[in-house]
Amino acid sequence: MAYRVSPVIATAIVLALIAIAAGTARFRAQEKAVVIPPPSIEAPASQANSEVAVFAGGCFWGVQGVYQHLKGVTSAVSGYAGGDKNTATYELVSGGGSAHAEAVRVTYDPRQVSYGRLLQVFFSVVHDPTQLNRQGPDIGTQYRSAIFPATAEQAQVAKAYVAQLNQARVFRAAIVTKIEIDRPFFDAEAYHQDYMTKHPNEPYIIYNDLPKVAELKRVFPELFRPIPVLVGGR
Repeated sequence: MAYRVSPVIATAIVLALIAIAAGTARFRAQEKAVVIPPPSIEAPASQANSEVAVFAGGCFWGVQGVYQHLKGVTSAVSGYAGGDKNTATYELVSGGGSAHAEAVRVTYDPRQVSYGRLLQVFFSVVHDPTQLNRQGPDIGTQYRSAIFPATAEQAQVAKAYVAQLNQARVFRAAIVTKIEIDRPFFDAEAYHQDYMTKHPNEPYIIYNDLPKVAELKRVFPELFRPIPVLVGGR
């Protein structure tokens, strides 16, 4: 005898499928970078040939992958920031109770790319700064949007830029990015480093992260480097 689904269950199934489809469509749209103005306030010109910035914008695989393709970046390392050293492991961070965010430490040459430009790429390409405690399919405070300034000047520039973008209403909602001061960074496990480059055929990478690199090339062609700078070298 054929099994018949009740009208109530059938309706629920249809509504669930519609919701999933709508959510997928929204996420696909979010992969398109938002063209935004550069910061009106920049960090003071530096004579140093190397400085550090730390950003969190969802799964660190994609954040690292984008910055590895940015000219002027000499290193991009996946790790954890916001919590304590004894909880800086993937197992504990992925549980959501460590206070850490998956983050990336970007080492860059300020003579080639400014901190302001790193911020512009962060808000435009790396992630959606209006999503609270999530990015795409990843949900939890460990996937929050956050900036961990290395200096007082970086904190000032970041705060001013968030205010500038909110005032200009370049996004459909307010930016929820947290600016967390005086929080150390801890390197992630070796198998997380260069993950995008090592696993380009993995469905998660294809769907969530490779489109970000393509958007970096489209929106910032002058900053795009086709060969990424890797933690493990080439």
